[in-house]
Amino acid sequence: MSRSLGNVIADSLQLSVGYGERLLKAIPQDRFARFAAPGGVVVASNHPAFVYGHLSLYAPKILRQIGHPAPGVPDQFEVRFSKDATCVDDVDGDIYPGRDEIVDFFLEAHRMVSAALRSTPDDAFQQANPAEGRMKELFPTIGSVQAFYCGGHMMMHLGQVSAWRRMEGLGAA
Repeated sequence: MSRSLGNVIADSLQLSVGYGERLLKAIPQDRFARFAAPGGVVVASNHPAFVYGHLSLYAPKILRQIGHPAPGVPDQFEVRFSKDATCVDDVDGDIYPGRDEIVDFFLEAHRMVSAALRSTPDDAFQQANPAEGRMKELFPTIGSVQAFYCGGHMMMHLGQVSAWRRMEGLGAA
């Protein structure tokens, strides 16, 4: 069976997003942007708000790189969730956007990516990665960087949510 590169990448994305949806179950609204605190000891590790916000920034980037229209990134997302941002404990609930805004953008944007990947011709994935430096060295083509963003990058960060859930006593998803 022959499968296009876009379908292969989208298959991985579909698995990743599905896992991301399962991880959201039973996370209380008031803990979504809080550091985990097992036994009352605060652990400075990425919380769900930061992880889902960070991952959502990549969907528009992927869409643009494969030549599809991309949604605008909501206000505050770049500042709060970029690769250079630091995750902070949002004790008063006034640092990060709300859970619904973050999750809705994450899910909708990645659904757009999945559809776009499946309709993108293979030759688009053979183009050079426009990044510079280490990212271009590691992932020289559009296809290789999109496979990373839709698989390894997403699962790495979702693993942080999985660990956060356990520290919060929520168990596996």
